[in-house]
Amino acid sequence: MAEEIRGPDATALDEVVTFTSELIRIDTTNRGGGDCRERPAAEYVAERLADAGIEPTLLERTPGRTNVVARIPGTDPSAEALLVHGHLDVVPADPAEWTVHPFSGEVRDGVVWGRGAVDMKNMDAMVLAVVRSWARHGVRPRRDIVLAYTADEEASAEDGSGFLADRHAALFEGCTEGISESGAFSFHPQPGMTLYPIAAGERGTAWLKLTAHGRAGHGSKVNTENAVTRLATAVARIGNHTWPVRLTTTVRAALTELAALYGIDIDTGARHLDVDVLLDKLGPAAALVAPTVRNSANPTMLEAGYKVNVIPGQAVAYVDGRMLPGAEEEFAATMDQLTGPDVEWEFHHREVPLEAPVDSPTFAKLRAAVERFDPAGHVLPFTMSGGTDAKQFSRLGITGYGFSPLRLPPDLDYGALFHGVDERVPVDALHFGVRVLDHYLKTA
Repeated sequence: MAEEIRGPDATALDEVVTFTSELIRIDTTNRGGGDCRERPAAEYVAERLADAGIEPTLLERTPGRTNVVARIPGTDPSAEALLVHGHLDVVPADPAEWTVHPFSGEVRDGVVWGRGAVDMKNMDAMVLAVVRSWARHGVRPRRDIVLAYTADEEASAEDGSGFLADRHAALFEGCTEGISESGAFSFHPQPGMTLYPIAAGERGTAWLKLTAHGRAGHGSKVNTENAVTRLATAVARIGNHTWPVRLTTTVRAALTELAALYGIDIDTGARHLDVDVLLDKLGPAAALVAPTVRNSANPTMLEAGYKVNVIPGQAVAYVDGRMLPGAEEEFAATMDQLTGPDVEWEFHHREVPLEAPVDSPTFAKLRAAVERFDPAGHVLPFTMSGGTDAKQFSRLGITGYGFSPLRLPPDLDYGALFHGVDERVPVDALHFGVRVLDHYLKTA
Protein backbone atom coordinates (compact mmCIF):
# COMPACT_ATOMS: atom_id res chain seq x y z
CA MET A 1 0.00 0.00 0.00
CA ALA A 2 1.42 3.38 -0.98
CA GLU A 3 -0.04 5.04 2.10
CA GLU A 4 1.58 2.51 4.41
CA ILE A 5 5.01 3.07 2.86
CA ARG A 6 4.67 6.85 2.97
CA GLY A 7 3.72 7.10 6.61
CA PRO A 8 2.82 10.40 8.29
CA ASP A 9 3.97 13.54 6.49
CA ALA A 10 6.29 16.24 7.82
CA THR A 11 3.32 18.39 8.74
CA ALA A 12 2.05 15.67 11.08
CA LEU A 13 5.42 15.60 12.84
CA ASP A 14 5.28 19.36 13.32
CA GLU A 15 1.65 19.33 14.36
CA VAL A 16 2.06 16.73 17.08
CA VAL A 17 4.52 19.01 18.88
CA THR A 18 2.30 22.06 18.42
CA PHE A 19 -0.84 20.23 19.53
CA THR A 20 0.85 18.76 22.62
CA SER A 21 2.19 22.16 23.65
CA GLU A 22 -1.06 24.01 23.02
CA LEU A 23 -3.21 21.42 24.78
CA ILE A 24 -0.94 21.65 27.82
CA ARG A 25 -1.48 25.43 27.86
CA ILE A 26 -5.22 24.83 28.25
CA ASP A 27 -5.51 24.24 31.99
CA THR A 28 -7.86 21.28 32.47
CA THR A 29 -6.91 20.50 36.05
CA ASN A 30 -9.29 18.00 37.63
CA ARG A 31 -9.37 18.57 41.39
CA GLY A 32 -12.17 16.10 41.93
CA GLY A 33 -15.69 16.77 43.10
CA GLY A 34 -16.61 18.26 39.71
CA ASP A 35 -13.95 20.99 39.89
CA CYS A 36 -12.75 20.90 36.30
CA ARG A 37 -13.62 22.38 32.91
CA GLU A 38 -12.49 20.46 29.85
CA ARG A 39 -14.58 22.38 27.34
CA PRO A 40 -11.79 24.68 26.01
CA ALA A 41 -9.61 21.64 25.25
CA ALA A 42 -12.56 19.78 23.72
CA GLU A 43 -13.30 22.74 21.44
CA TYR A 44 -9.62 22.87 20.46
CA VAL A 45 -9.72 19.22 19.40
CA ALA A 46 -13.11 19.54 17.70
CA GLU A 47 -11.96 22.50 15.60
CA ARG A 48 -8.95 20.60 14.31
CA LEU A 49 -10.98 17.52 13.52
CA ALA A 50 -13.56 19.60 11.66
CA ASP A 51 -10.79 21.37 9.76
CA ALA A 52 -9.73 17.93 8.47
CA GLY A 53 -13.27 17.06 7.39
CA ILE A 54 -13.93 14.81 10.38
CA GLU A 55 -17.27 15.66 11.99
CA PRO A 56 -16.99 15.95 15.79
CA THR A 57 -19.83 15.56 18.28
CA LEU A 58 -19.52 17.47 21.57
CA LEU A 59 -21.33 15.94 24.54
CA GLU A 60 -21.77 17.05 28.14
CA ARG A 61 -23.39 15.55 31.20
CA THR A 62 -22.43 18.63 33.20
CA PRO A 63 -21.86 22.08 31.67
CA GLY A 64 -18.19 22.57 30.87
CA ARG A 65 -17.32 18.86 31.24
CA THR A 66 -17.10 18.23 27.50
CA ASN A 67 -16.36 15.07 25.53
CA VAL A 68 -15.63 14.82 21.80
CA VAL A 69 -16.56 11.78 19.70
CA ALA A 70 -15.96 11.31 15.96
CA ARG A 71 -15.99 8.37 13.53
CA ILE A 72 -13.67 7.84 10.56
CA PRO A 73 -15.20 5.32 8.11
CA GLY A 74 -13.01 2.40 7.08
CA THR A 75 -12.71 0.72 3.70
CA ASP A 76 -14.11 -2.60 4.92
CA PRO A 77 -17.75 -2.19 6.07
CA SER A 78 -17.76 -5.74 7.45
CA ALA A 79 -14.81 -5.10 9.78
CA GLU A 80 -15.34 -4.45 13.48
CA ALA A 81 -14.68 -0.87 14.55
CA LEU A 82 -11.75 0.22 16.72
CA LEU A 83 -12.06 2.78 19.53
CA VAL A 84 -9.14 5.17 20.09
CA HIS A 85 -9.64 7.20 23.25
CA GLY A 86 -7.78 9.68 25.39
CA HIS A 87 -8.74 11.96 28.26
CA LEU A 88 -8.46 15.74 28.26
CA ASP A 89 -8.24 16.38 32.02
CA VAL A 90 -5.05 16.37 34.07
CA VAL A 91 -4.16 16.14 37.76
CA PRO A 92 -3.20 19.27 39.72
CA ALA A 93 0.33 20.71 39.58
CA ASP A 94 2.01 23.21 41.91
CA PRO A 95 4.06 25.70 39.82
CA ALA A 96 6.40 26.31 42.78
CA GLU A 97 7.69 22.74 42.51
CA TRP A 98 8.38 22.79 38.77
CA THR A 99 11.40 23.81 36.70
CA VAL A 100 9.02 25.40 34.19
CA HIS A 101 5.41 26.45 34.68
CA PRO A 102 3.30 23.28 34.40
CA PHE A 103 0.84 24.93 31.99
CA SER A 104 3.39 26.70 29.80
CA GLY A 105 3.71 23.92 27.22
CA GLU A 106 7.28 25.14 26.77
CA VAL A 107 9.39 23.41 24.12
CA ARG A 108 12.99 23.50 25.30
CA ASP A 109 15.99 21.58 23.93
CA GLY A 110 13.78 19.14 22.04
CA VAL A 111 11.45 18.45 24.97
CA VAL A 112 7.82 19.52 25.56
CA TRP A 113 7.21 20.41 29.21
CA GLY A 114 4.00 20.58 31.21
CA ARG A 115 1.19 18.80 32.98
CA GLY A 116 -0.28 16.28 30.56
CA ALA A 117 2.88 15.80 28.51
CA VAL A 118 2.64 12.05 29.16
CA ASP A 119 -0.76 11.77 30.89
CA MET A 120 -2.13 12.13 28.34
CA LYS A 121 -2.27 15.15 26.07
CA ASN A 122 0.65 13.70 24.13
CA MET A 123 -1.50 10.78 22.98
CA ASP A 124 -4.41 13.14 22.28
CA ALA A 125 -2.09 15.16 20.05
CA MET A 126 -0.56 12.12 18.33
CA VAL A 127 -3.94 10.76 17.29
CA LEU A 128 -5.05 14.19 16.11
CA ALA A 129 -1.88 14.61 14.02
CA VAL A 130 -2.28 11.15 12.46
CA VAL A 131 -5.90 11.52 11.35
CA ARG A 132 -5.25 14.99 9.95
CA SER A 133 -2.37 13.56 7.92
CA TRP A 134 -4.75 10.93 6.56
CA ALA A 135 -7.20 13.64 5.53
CA ARG A 136 -4.53 15.53 3.61
CA HIS A 137 -3.60 12.44 1.60
CA GLY A 138 -6.98 10.73 1.25
CA VAL A 139 -5.97 7.78 3.43
CA ARG A 140 -8.66 5.59 4.95
CA PRO A 141 -8.14 2.87 7.56
CA ARG A 142 -9.33 -0.68 6.96
CA ARG A 143 -11.86 -0.58 9.81
CA ASP A 144 -13.93 2.26 11.22
CA ILE A 145 -11.98 4.29 13.78
CA VAL A 146 -14.02 5.93 16.55
CA LEU A 147 -12.19 8.74 18.31
CA ALA A 148 -13.18 9.71 21.85
CA TYR A 149 -11.61 12.59 23.77
CA THR A 150 -13.03 12.32 27.27
CA ALA A 151 -13.54 14.38 30.40
CA ASP A 152 -13.14 13.35 34.04
CA GLU A 153 -10.80 10.36 33.71
CA GLU A 154 -8.68 11.63 36.59
CA ALA A 155 -11.65 11.41 38.96
CA SER A 156 -14.75 9.23 38.70
CA ALA A 157 -15.24 9.34 34.88
CA GLU A 158 -18.93 10.07 35.57
CA ASP A 159 -18.78 13.11 33.29
CA GLY A 160 -16.59 11.34 30.75
CA SER A 161 -16.36 7.74 29.60
CA GLY A 162 -19.00 6.61 32.09
CA PHE A 163 -21.46 9.13 30.71
CA LEU A 164 -20.61 8.19 27.12
CA ALA A 165 -20.95 4.46 27.74
CA ASP A 166 -24.23 4.81 29.63
CA ARG A 167 -25.96 7.49 27.58
CA HIS A 168 -24.38 7.46 24.11
CA ALA A 169 -23.59 3.83 23.38
CA ALA A 170 -24.82 4.20 19.78
CA LEU A 171 -21.78 6.33 18.95
CA PHE A 172 -19.61 3.27 19.59
CA GLU A 173 -21.65 0.82 17.54
CA GLY A 174 -19.47 -1.94 16.11
CA CYS A 175 -16.49 -1.22 18.39
CA THR A 176 -15.09 -4.43 19.82
CA GLU A 177 -11.59 -3.27 20.78
CA GLY A 178 -9.95 -0.07 21.92
CA ILE A 179 -6.52 1.45 22.54
CA SER A 180 -5.55 4.23 24.89
CA GLU A 181 -2.91 5.30 27.43
CA SER A 182 -0.11 3.66 29.35
CA GLY A 183 1.46 1.16 27.01
CA ALA A 184 4.15 0.74 24.32
CA PHE A 185 6.52 3.16 26.05
CA SER A 186 10.20 2.26 26.10
CA PHE A 187 11.62 0.96 29.38
CA HIS A 188 15.36 0.46 29.87
CA PRO A 189 16.06 -2.00 32.71
CA GLN A 190 19.75 -2.27 31.81
CA PRO A 191 22.17 -0.92 29.19
CA GLY A 192 21.45 -2.33 25.75
CA MET A 193 17.97 -3.63 26.61
CA THR A 194 14.79 -1.81 25.60
CA LEU A 195 11.39 -3.14 26.58
CA TYR A 196 8.02 -1.97 25.27
CA PRO A 197 5.25 -3.13 27.64
CA ILE A 198 1.79 -3.11 26.06
CA ALA A 199 -1.04 -3.11 28.58
CA ALA A 200 -3.38 -6.08 28.32
CA GLY A 201 -5.03 -5.71 31.69
CA GLU A 202 -5.83 -3.36 34.56
CA ARG A 203 -6.39 -3.89 38.24
CA GLY A 204 -9.85 -2.92 39.40
CA THR A 205 -10.43 0.25 41.40
CA ALA A 206 -11.63 -0.14 45.00
CA TRP A 207 -11.60 3.22 46.76
CA LEU A 208 -12.95 2.53 50.22
CA LYS A 209 -14.54 4.56 53.00
CA LEU A 210 -13.98 3.23 56.53
CA THR A 211 -16.15 4.46 59.39
CA ALA A 212 -15.56 3.75 63.07
CA HIS A 213 -18.21 4.58 65.66
CA GLY A 214 -17.57 4.96 69.35
CA ARG A 215 -18.59 6.76 72.53
CA ALA A 216 -17.95 10.49 72.50
CA GLY A 217 -16.51 11.97 75.65
CA HIS A 218 -13.98 14.12 77.45
CA GLY A 219 -10.41 13.68 76.31
CA SER A 220 -9.15 13.41 79.90
CA LYS A 221 -11.15 10.28 80.75
CA VAL A 222 -10.56 6.62 79.96
CA ASN A 223 -12.59 5.58 76.93
CA THR A 224 -12.46 1.98 75.73
CA GLU A 225 -14.84 2.80 72.88
CA ASN A 226 -12.71 5.49 71.24
CA ALA A 227 -13.65 5.75 67.54
CA VAL A 228 -10.22 7.15 66.63
CA THR A 229 -8.44 4.23 68.29
CA ARG A 230 -10.70 1.72 66.59
CA LEU A 231 -10.13 3.33 63.22
CA ALA A 232 -6.38 3.66 63.68
CA THR A 233 -6.11 -0.01 64.61
CA ALA A 234 -7.97 -1.07 61.46
CA VAL A 235 -5.98 1.31 59.26
CA ALA A 236 -2.70 -0.05 60.65
CA ARG A 237 -3.80 -3.63 59.93
CA ILE A 238 -4.69 -2.70 56.36
CA GLY A 239 -1.47 -0.81 55.76
CA ASN A 240 0.69 -3.63 57.15
CA HIS A 241 -1.12 -6.48 55.44
CA THR A 242 0.85 -8.63 52.97
CA TRP A 243 -1.45 -9.77 50.21
CA PRO A 244 -0.91 -13.22 48.69
CA VAL A 245 0.43 -13.62 45.15
CA ARG A 246 -2.25 -14.11 42.52
CA LEU A 247 -0.93 -14.42 38.96
CA THR A 248 -3.29 -13.46 36.15
CA THR A 249 -2.83 -14.71 32.61
CA THR A 250 -1.31 -11.40 31.51
CA VAL A 251 1.12 -11.15 34.42
CA ARG A 252 2.19 -14.76 33.96
CA ALA A 253 2.85 -14.05 30.27
CA ALA A 254 4.92 -11.01 31.20
CA LEU A 255 6.99 -13.02 33.68
CA THR A 256 7.52 -15.76 31.09
CA GLU A 257 8.87 -13.31 28.51
CA LEU A 258 11.04 -11.46 31.02
CA ALA A 259 12.51 -14.69 32.38
CA ALA A 260 13.41 -15.75 28.83
CA LEU A 261 15.06 -12.39 28.11
CA TYR A 262 17.18 -12.71 31.24
CA GLY A 263 18.05 -16.33 30.57
CA ILE A 264 16.30 -17.50 33.73
CA ASP A 265 15.31 -21.17 33.50
CA ILE A 266 12.02 -21.23 35.36
CA ASP A 267 8.53 -22.52 34.78
CA THR A 268 6.25 -19.56 35.43
CA GLY A 269 3.29 -21.92 35.29
CA ALA A 270 4.58 -24.01 38.18
CA ARG A 271 2.15 -24.32 41.07
CA HIS A 272 4.71 -23.43 43.75
CA LEU A 273 6.57 -20.72 41.87
CA ASP A 274 8.26 -18.27 44.26
CA VAL A 275 7.34 -15.06 42.47
CA ASP A 276 9.24 -12.80 44.86
CA VAL A 277 12.47 -14.70 44.19
CA LEU A 278 11.89 -14.39 40.46
CA LEU A 279 11.25 -10.65 40.78
CA ASP A 280 14.55 -10.26 42.64
CA LYS A 281 16.34 -11.97 39.75
CA LEU A 282 14.73 -9.62 37.22
CA GLY A 283 16.23 -6.53 38.85
CA PRO A 284 14.85 -3.20 37.55
CA ALA A 285 12.64 -5.02 35.01
CA ALA A 286 10.58 -6.33 37.92
CA ALA A 287 9.04 -2.87 38.24
CA LEU A 288 6.82 -3.70 35.26
CA VAL A 289 5.07 -6.55 37.07
CA ALA A 290 5.72 -6.22 40.82
CA PRO A 291 2.71 -3.94 41.49
CA THR A 292 0.34 -6.39 39.79
CA VAL A 293 1.13 -9.78 41.32
CA ARG A 294 -1.14 -8.98 44.28
CA ASN A 295 -4.15 -7.00 45.34
CA SER A 296 -3.27 -3.88 47.31
CA ALA A 297 -4.82 -1.45 49.77
CA ASN A 298 -3.14 1.78 50.87
CA PRO A 299 -4.67 4.07 53.52
CA THR A 300 -4.60 7.62 52.15
CA MET A 301 -6.92 9.91 54.15
CA LEU A 302 -8.04 10.34 57.78
CA GLU A 303 -10.88 12.45 59.18
CA ALA A 304 -11.72 12.66 62.89
CA GLY A 305 -12.40 15.05 65.71
CA TYR A 306 -12.89 18.78 66.08
CA LYS A 307 -11.09 19.64 69.36
CA VAL A 308 -8.07 18.17 71.11
CA ASN A 309 -9.87 17.52 74.41
CA VAL A 310 -12.97 15.94 72.87
CA ILE A 311 -13.12 12.27 71.91
CA PRO A 312 -15.30 12.15 68.77
CA GLY A 313 -18.07 9.66 68.31
CA GLN A 314 -17.02 8.89 64.73
CA ALA A 315 -13.81 8.64 62.72
CA VAL A 316 -13.43 8.13 58.96
CA ALA A 317 -10.59 6.92 56.73
CA TYR A 318 -10.19 6.38 53.00
CA VAL A 319 -8.21 3.59 51.37
CA ASP A 320 -7.00 3.22 47.79
CA GLY A 321 -7.57 -0.44 47.02
CA ARG A 322 -6.81 -2.25 43.75
CA MET A 323 -8.11 -5.66 42.75
CA LEU A 324 -6.69 -8.12 40.26
CA PRO A 325 -8.95 -9.83 37.73
CA GLY A 326 -10.53 -12.80 39.49
CA ALA A 327 -9.55 -11.60 42.98
CA GLU A 328 -12.47 -9.31 43.83
CA GLU A 329 -14.19 -11.68 46.27
CA GLU A 330 -10.91 -12.30 48.04
CA PHE A 331 -10.38 -8.55 48.34
CA ALA A 332 -13.77 -7.99 49.98
CA ALA A 333 -13.35 -10.93 52.36
CA THR A 334 -9.91 -9.69 53.39
CA MET A 335 -11.23 -6.20 54.09
CA ASP A 336 -13.93 -7.71 56.33
CA GLN A 337 -11.19 -9.41 58.34
CA LEU A 338 -8.82 -6.44 58.50
CA THR A 339 -11.41 -3.85 59.51
CA GLY A 340 -12.78 -6.05 62.28
CA PRO A 341 -16.09 -5.76 64.15
CA ASP A 342 -15.77 -2.10 65.14
CA VAL A 343 -15.21 -0.54 61.73
CA GLU A 344 -17.58 -0.48 58.77
CA TRP A 345 -16.30 -0.27 55.21
CA GLU A 346 -17.92 0.45 51.87
CA PHE A 347 -16.87 1.10 48.29
CA HIS A 348 -16.51 4.85 47.86
CA HIS A 349 -15.78 4.25 44.16
CA ARG A 350 -15.50 0.93 42.39
CA GLU A 351 -14.58 -0.15 38.88
CA VAL A 352 -13.94 -3.58 37.44
CA PRO A 353 -10.55 -5.14 36.74
CA LEU A 354 -9.84 -5.92 33.09
CA GLU A 355 -7.89 -8.48 31.13
CA ALA A 356 -7.37 -8.61 27.36
CA PRO A 357 -6.02 -11.61 25.43
CA VAL A 358 -2.28 -11.52 24.74
CA ASP A 359 -2.47 -14.25 22.09
CA SER A 360 -4.92 -12.29 19.93
CA PRO A 361 -4.35 -11.02 16.38
CA THR A 362 -4.75 -7.50 17.78
CA PHE A 363 -1.90 -7.89 20.26
CA ALA A 364 0.26 -9.37 17.50
CA LYS A 365 -0.39 -6.30 15.32
CA LEU A 366 0.36 -3.94 18.20
CA ARG A 367 3.64 -5.78 18.77
CA ALA A 368 4.51 -5.68 15.08
CA ALA A 369 3.84 -1.95 14.82
CA VAL A 370 6.33 -1.17 17.58
CA GLU A 371 8.95 -3.61 16.30
CA ARG A 372 8.69 -2.11 12.81
CA PHE A 373 10.10 1.17 14.14
CA ASP A 374 12.41 -0.28 16.80
CA PRO A 375 13.46 -3.77 15.65
CA ALA A 376 15.85 -4.13 18.59
CA GLY A 377 13.11 -3.51 21.14
CA HIS A 378 11.36 -6.29 23.04
CA VAL A 379 7.57 -6.04 23.26
CA LEU A 380 5.81 -7.81 26.11
CA PRO A 381 2.36 -7.69 27.76
CA PHE A 382 1.78 -6.21 31.18
CA THR A 383 -1.04 -5.28 33.54
CA MET A 384 -1.52 -1.70 34.73
CA SER A 385 -1.46 -1.22 38.47
CA GLY A 386 -4.09 1.53 38.11
CA GLY A 387 -6.93 2.06 35.69
CA THR A 388 -8.12 3.99 32.64
CA ASP A 389 -11.30 4.83 30.75
CA ALA A 390 -11.12 1.32 29.29
CA LYS A 391 -13.05 0.21 32.39
CA GLN A 392 -16.10 2.25 31.46
CA PHE A 393 -15.91 1.36 27.78
CA SER A 394 -15.75 -2.32 28.72
CA ARG A 395 -19.47 -1.97 29.60
CA LEU A 396 -20.04 -1.81 25.84
CA GLY A 397 -18.15 -5.04 25.26
CA ILE A 398 -14.98 -3.23 24.15
CA THR A 399 -11.71 -5.00 24.96
CA GLY A 400 -9.03 -2.46 25.84
CA TYR A 401 -5.27 -2.31 25.34
CA GLY A 402 -2.86 0.32 26.63
CA PHE A 403 -1.01 1.57 23.56
CA SER A 404 0.36 5.11 23.41
CA PRO A 405 3.80 4.47 21.89
CA LEU A 406 6.83 6.50 22.94
CA ARG A 407 10.54 5.80 22.44
CA LEU A 408 12.21 7.52 25.37
CA PRO A 409 15.86 8.02 26.36
CA PRO A 410 17.19 5.70 29.10
CA ASP A 411 17.61 8.54 31.58
CA LEU A 412 13.95 9.61 31.46
CA ASP A 413 11.87 7.84 34.12
CA TYR A 414 8.50 7.52 32.41
CA GLY A 415 6.74 6.07 35.43
CA ALA A 416 7.85 8.91 37.70
CA LEU A 417 6.46 11.50 35.27
CA PHE A 418 2.85 10.29 35.70
CA HIS A 419 1.29 12.75 38.15
CA GLY A 420 4.83 13.85 39.00
CA VAL A 421 6.83 17.08 38.97
CA ASP A 422 8.45 18.28 35.71
CA GLU A 423 6.30 16.08 33.49
CA ARG A 424 7.73 16.23 29.97
CA VAL A 425 8.07 14.35 26.69
CA PRO A 426 10.84 14.49 24.06
CA VAL A 427 9.89 15.67 20.58
CA ASP A 428 11.56 12.55 19.15
CA ALA A 429 9.29 10.40 21.29
CA LEU A 430 6.22 12.14 19.89
CA HIS A 431 7.47 11.59 16.33
CA PHE A 432 8.02 7.89 17.09
CA GLY A 433 4.50 7.64 18.49
CA VAL A 434 2.96 9.27 15.43
CA ARG A 435 4.75 6.85 13.10
CA VAL A 436 3.77 3.78 15.12
CA LEU A 437 0.14 4.86 15.53
CA ASP A 438 -0.15 5.78 11.86
CA HIS A 439 1.06 2.34 10.83
CA TYR A 440 -1.01 0.40 13.34
CA LEU A 441 -4.27 2.28 12.80
CA LYS A 442 -4.09 1.87 9.03
CA THR A 443 -3.44 -1.87 9.26
CA ALA A 444 -5.46 -2.79 12.37
